Amino acid sequence: AGMVCYRPGERSRLIYRLHHYRRRKGERAAFTLNEYKALLQAAHQQLPGGKIVLVRDNPNIHHSKAMRAFIDAHADWLTVFYLPAYAPDLNPAESVWSLLKRSMANFLATDLDHLTAMIKHRLKVIQHHPDVIDGCLTATGLTLNTTPAITN
Repeated sequence: AGMVCYRPGERSRLIYRLHHYRRRKGERAAFTLNEYKALLQAAHQQLPGGKIVLVRDNPNIHHSKAMRAFIDAHADWLTVFYLPAYAPDLNPAESVWSLLKRSMANFLATDLDHLTAMIKHRLKVIQHHPDVIDGCLTATGLTLNTTPAITN
């Protein structure tokens, strides 16, 4: 899971966490609620100013009662808006995942640790290029401008 983070006048950032799924009995294949909470808390610590306006997609876990309780408990620094039901073209994080996948074409991992190391390396490359992260926002057609456009 990852977050692309934008603030006018500041460097764009990518904050991510990996979930290792080893196909063990009873193990969740997807991110857990606690992993999402930890990602949000890490972003809160890493981002200057501490306040986060989160625009997120719509997996069921994002709408759970427990997640709603977490958001409500942190309303002093966390405000959440949801994208329409199916709108990957409005989500800059989807462009990050697309870049990651394309950068790993023809890559053959020897094991899960090798794959994890490669993913972390490729995501760090993206992290160190805020212009690439900016491009992910540009691809959505959205902007950081909160001033309404004046039309005639």
